[in-house]
Amino acid sequence: MVTSAEYQTKEQKKKFYRSGRWESLRIHALERDNYECQQCKREGKVRVDSKKVQGERKSIELNVHHKYEIEHYPKLALVLDNLETLCLSGHNKMHPEKGFGKKGKQAKWGDEKW
Repeated sequence: MVTSAEYQTKEQKKKFYRSGRWESLRIHALERDNYECQQCKREGKVRVDSKKVQGERKSIELNVHHKYEIEHYPKLALVLDNLETLCLSGHNKMHPEKGFGKKGKQAKWGDEKW
């Protein structure tokens, strides 16, 4: 694992994910994966991207995930083979350390019940 200062800060990552090079590669990965979640496919399910409805904002159903994260592997940031299409649920499961995974439901008022 190589650590680089290239994609360490939130601002650096934002700049990367807003770049034309990333957007072009992202579209290529979605097309390659037929706009289907690859994790769901491995589980025998099908989850595809949402449909655009005229006059409404399109909901984001799919993410393009870096298998090897850019902050630790910056040389793989723009490598197609390092990318896979995942649904939001699948992507969140891949990043439980960032608080995206399923959390146990906590009682609002502690363990006291009324």
